[in-house]
Amino acid sequence: MLTPLWPQRLLALPFLILGGWCLIAPQMVERLTITPAYQHLSPASALFIGCFGAQAVLGALFIAFSRWTKRTFAIYAAALLPFFWFNYYFLFVVPVLNRWMMLDFVSNLAMLALCYWGWRTAPIRLRADD
Repeated sequence: MLTPLWPQRLLALPFLILGGWCLIAPQMVERLTITPAYQHLSPASALFIGCFGAQAVLGALFIAFSRWTKRTFAIYAAALLPFFWFNYYFLFVVPVLNRWMMLDFVSNLAMLALCYWGWRTAPIRLRADD
């Protein structure tokens, strides 16, 4: 039986996979996703990308192991919307990012669809302590 736990756990995957990649191989991520004009390939840029990855992995754990409701899925879906603007702006308006960042765009689309799936399958909360 498909329960809201399926989309919730699948929501954690992009953060775990892409965040783990940033954490483990930050300079590879920088070389592959940032246009050469904006690359630093310095210890500081590796630190920042690694910190971003660590936060994403931490977020994945919270997503995977928290209790989600219809409201949680709806709020998460709304919170994803600014990321589409971010992808567009830094890919097309100010081209800091390159086409590899379409991975992020596709992940955001998938997460939006998972939020809808989770929202549709999650039960309505009747009490505040549920």
